[in-house]
Amino acid sequence: MVDAGPVDAPRTDGDRSALVLGLAARAEVVLGAHPRTRGLTASLPRADSSPLRIALLGPYSAGKSTLVAALLRLQSADIGDLVDAAPKTHEATSYEWNGAALVDLPGTLSGIDGHADAARRGVRGADALMIVTTSELPGEAETTAILRALDADGFVDRSVVVVNKMNAENSDRDVILDEIRGRLGPFADRVPIVPTDARDYIDALHDPTLQPDQREWLVAESGIDALTAELRRIISPGVSGVRPKAQAFELLRVLADAERQWVLEGEELGAAETAKKVEESISRTKERVLSALERESEVVASRITTAGDRAAAGVSEKDGAVPDHVTRAVQEELERASTDFDAGFSSSVRAAFDALVAEYGTGVPEPESWGNDLEARETTIDAAPDDLSPLTHGVKEAAKKAAKAGAEKAGEWIGKIADGGNGPGSAASAIVEKLSKNRVGQKVLDAGGKVSNGVGKFKPWGKTKAAGKVAGAAGKVQWALAVMGPLMDLTSVAQDQRTWMAVNKRRKQIRDHFDEEAREQRAALIESGERYLSKWTSEVERSLSGLTKGGAEISAEREAAVAAIEGLRDEVEKLVGPPR
Repeated sequence: MVDAGPVDAPRTDGDRSALVLGLAARAEVVLGAHPRTRGLTASLPRADSSPLRIALLGPYSAGKSTLVAALLRLQSADIGDLVDAAPKTHEATSYEWNGAALVDLPGTLSGIDGHADAARRGVRGADALMIVTTSELPGEAETTAILRALDADGFVDRSVVVVNKMNAENSDRDVILDEIRGRLGPFADRVPIVPTDARDYIDALHDPTLQPDQREWLVAESGIDALTAELRRIISPGVSGVRPKAQAFELLRVLADAERQWVLEGEELGAAETAKKVEESISRTKERVLSALERESEVVASRITTAGDRAAAGVSEKDGAVPDHVTRAVQEELERASTDFDAGFSSSVRAAFDALVAEYGTGVPEPESWGNDLEARETTIDAAPDDLSPLTHGVKEAAKKAAKAGAEKAGEWIGKIADGGNGPGSAASAIVEKLSKNRVGQKVLDAGGKVSNGVGKFKPWGKTKAAGKVAGAAGKVQWALAVMGPLMDLTSVAQDQRTWMAVNKRRKQIRDHFDEEAREQRAALIESGERYLSKWTSEVERSLSGLTKGGAEISAEREAAVAAIEGLRDEVEKLVGPPR
């Protein structure tokens, strides 16, 4: 059996009242923080122990005032002043009844300005509703108003529907009541429907011509006693039992009004829409460029993996060496992959720039030329033999050092080894001499003319652009050297491993190395590209701030305010219970 955990103690009415008033106090802080909503704080629920208010809601001429007279059992002399067919008043009128207040609201659908607003205010201040219609049945507008009061206003369990004038000629009670239930829809079983005829009840009280049996019949058929019983049932929990729920729904209505105050219009709306448009344009730019970055970096990774397969396949089964033409082809493929990535990524950035210029003009800053700013990492292959020859060790260390210091320093570093103070004939000098005679070694020393002789030819472009050109070229070369280092190491090491097993093992090491390098290079390219893109889009945002500042501020202000209002609304909705 699953333990359901501790059962919460039932909430008392006092707890509910305290929670509602606590939420109202928080709402006062939120709404009072801005001029847009400050005026609504006066409508927030407050601590209130006054008698319960039962508002009479219905159209003009439905007989609300006559119903009040009947419920109050007014004397004949007082009825004439109360029951006035002319819709004169714009304000609610309150009458004491059974310790509560019957609030007669101005009739809706009267055609007089202010009546509907006054009725609406009366509903918002009511604890319970007596919804009045007639045997002529409510029209579409009246039905909509009834359903709104029951549902959105939360009066479904604090209402009674009164169908007045039921004793009129040609009225079929059962047909009319069935029609009313149909119009109440899902609330028909939750809201009592009481047929009445207030005029008959008043006549029964005051018509001197009636016989006692006639008087008794009129009272029974008028439904006033049944209505009295339903109203007493609704208010029987008292102020502490009924009012907290009424206040919670009024708090929801105030919060809904506050949200409507934040609906932007005119210049504010235009500014906010412009800010949103710019934000969306920059967001689309980022998405397009990042998509291209993902695609191009994946292509680079695939080409590195393919190059690794080619290098591994080129290992000689006879002596374990990698032919020079394979080594050269692999290195050239790696350099082409880097160059193609630069071209593809730069093209995507240029297309994004052109799109922004088309939208916002030449004020959009042009991105700096893309340069591969990757820092090459140390790359080695495990399981190399301990008795490496000086040449093998030198090649390996040269590749590692080039990866650490940058390809542009490789020639300088190797030269320092040659003149490192050990004199002619030293191991270091022998390494340089042998590298110079070997095609693979020449690649390390010269790297396509970009390391030993490459700097000078960029000088005509000027100091700044020359630096960029050198950095771009060095990036490609040092990347190639980082990947090729283990391959060059293999050239020497494999010569000492004659067996088929050793060759296959080295092939696997090459493939594994290139696979790992592919993953790392892809991640590094994405990181570098994202950093480059972030810098440029930040510049774009600054350049377009004149278009976005005002709208962004009002949007941010609105977003924060609405979020706070919605948070309060969610708490109140949980308090009033599940959807009706």
